Amino acid sequence: MVTALNADEVRERSIASFRRRTQRLKGHASNEPKEKLIREVIIPEAITIQELANRMAERAVDVIRMLMKQGAMHKITDVIDADTAQLIAEELGHTVKRVAASDVEEGLFDQVDDSTDTETRSPVVTVMGHVDHGKTSLLDALRHANVVSGEAGGITQHIGAYQVVSPESGKKITFIDTPGHAAFTAMRARGAKVTDIVVLVVAADDGVMPQTVEAINHAKAARVPIIVAINKIDKPDAKPERVRTELLQHEVQVESFGGDVVDVEVSAKNKTNLDKLLEMIALQADILDLKTNSERPAEGTVIEAKLDRGRGPVATVLVQRGTLRVGDIIVAGAEMGRVRALISDQGETVQEAGPSVPVEVLGFNGPPEAGDRLAVVENEARARQVTSYRAHQKRENAAASISGMRGSLEQMMSQLKTAGRKEFPLIIKADVQGSLEAILGSLEKLGTDEVAARILHAGVGGISESDVTLAEGFNAAIIGFSVRANKEAAAAAKRNGIEIRYYNIIYDLVDDVKKAMSGLLAPTLRETMLGNAAILEIFNISKVGKVAGCRVTDGTVERGANVRLIRDNVVVHEGKLSTLKRFKDEVKEVQSGQECGMAFENYHDMRAGDVIECYRVETIQRSL
Repeated sequence: MVTALNADEVRERSIASFRRRTQRLKGHASNEPKEKLIREVIIPEAITIQELANRMAERAVDVIRMLMKQGAMHKITDVIDADTAQLIAEELGHTVKRVAASDVEEGLFDQVDDSTDTETRSPVVTVMGHVDHGKTSLLDALRHANVVSGEAGGITQHIGAYQVVSPESGKKITFIDTPGHAAFTAMRARGAKVTDIVVLVVAADDGVMPQTVEAINHAKAARVPIIVAINKIDKPDAKPERVRTELLQHEVQVESFGGDVVDVEVSAKNKTNLDKLLEMIALQADILDLKTNSERPAEGTVIEAKLDRGRGPVATVLVQRGTLRVGDIIVAGAEMGRVRALISDQGETVQEAGPSVPVEVLGFNGPPEAGDRLAVVENEARARQVTSYRAHQKRENAAASISGMRGSLEQMMSQLKTAGRKEFPLIIKADVQGSLEAILGSLEKLGTDEVAARILHAGVGGISESDVTLAEGFNAAIIGFSVRANKEAAAAAKRNGIEIRYYNIIYDLVDDVKKAMSGLLAPTLRETMLGNAAILEIFNISKVGKVAGCRVTDGTVERGANVRLIRDNVVVHEGKLSTLKRFKDEVKEVQSGQECGMAFENYHDMRAGDVIECYRVETIQRSL
């Protein structure tokens, strides 16, 4: 009996030892070193540690350990600069490809949609006009006329934008309630194309006033169609025909005068013709044929933002493309977050918002600015990269503004690079109409096929704060002829880095603008040949890459000069020399008949027998 038990125990022990031995062998096999994969790691100017580790397929803890060796303590969510990231990647054996900081924004906005995926969207309307002509009254009348009777409390809250249904067509129209023209221009300043149609409110008893003219110029500058609402027709001294005649002087020709601008006589007080106004807006939207794709990541614009004590940062957003959903990761300006809640213009919590729908968005880390463009991104790492880059840009711009880098007319030119004919935006204020007409006539003659002055606003009288706001929105220069800026305008110009130039002689004014516009002309490039070299042999040098062993056949070859690589009489590459050596010494130039080593910047496909052309390019400035 005992012997049998002992035999069973021995058998069990031998099976267990066999299993342990098998597991040990498996363990040894798995511990054999695997071949390391060398990757090309794309590194922007700023990257999170986690994202860098993912791109290298390394553990984030190993990256943090390497940073600790350099004396820096980090978390995986921390952002590091490109130089630090490159050092780590190269130390781990990977190759690095650096990309520009602005590349992090690539693909965020304005990606072209397939025309088969688009659908009609609601128009977005901004109401503008003189301060006492009934803008607010008209907006309130439109909003309240559209509320279903018996709804508790009517409009539950005001979020800066809301939707109204046209009673005849049943189509939705989105209205943006911007407080004055400043907010409209602030959005333009940040590149936000928000408005499809501008409703210009003019009082029938008052006619066209200075702010009406400003509103017209704002709409024209934004290239947005205008619908004129002639308000207060219920007043006994109302003269709608006078309004139409005065509008002609500012190039707004209504349909009854043979033009293409729609006008509607309304009374916000008596709610007269409001349905007709809504129907005209719906018809104008049909002509514009507004389409977008709702089945894509959302894009939109921040209408207004605030810090609410109970809810944190809250932004009113107009969704323009795609559909914004709860849980989406979003960026707007230098702020990011995850959508925690969406609240409609009726105060109801919704799960999503489609194109042309205004909603309050909760979930930002901080309040963005009015006019910031919103986009949905794929993950938090991308959001951090974008906001980190934008915050850096914001700091740089603020510093540049303080040091006066932005203000002068000449420096402004470097920023104005547009396709086709380049435009120099100007705002001109003069003391009398005669002087203004003479200035405008002189500036018009300066225009060529390549460059022209674009007059955003021209008027008689002193320079106001709204002129400065318009100048900021379009990065324009302000010119005052025998007039001065008021105290508020001067303070706003100083605060925003806008230079105001004053003149008393028309010749001096035109001459200065002519010099500034000359800066927009593309310079002439003159090429000077320096010399040629023949490639005799190719060498592979560690840490440098391929180096061409050459003999200079004529002229000279200079380090840093432009070069062309020619193979079988065909130019295969144009670039610059990164290395020029005689024996082991780096030299500035090599003369004809001498041998040297050359390497190109970011190019390595060189072959024996190729010819290298070395040349210098001179930039010659042109003038009007």
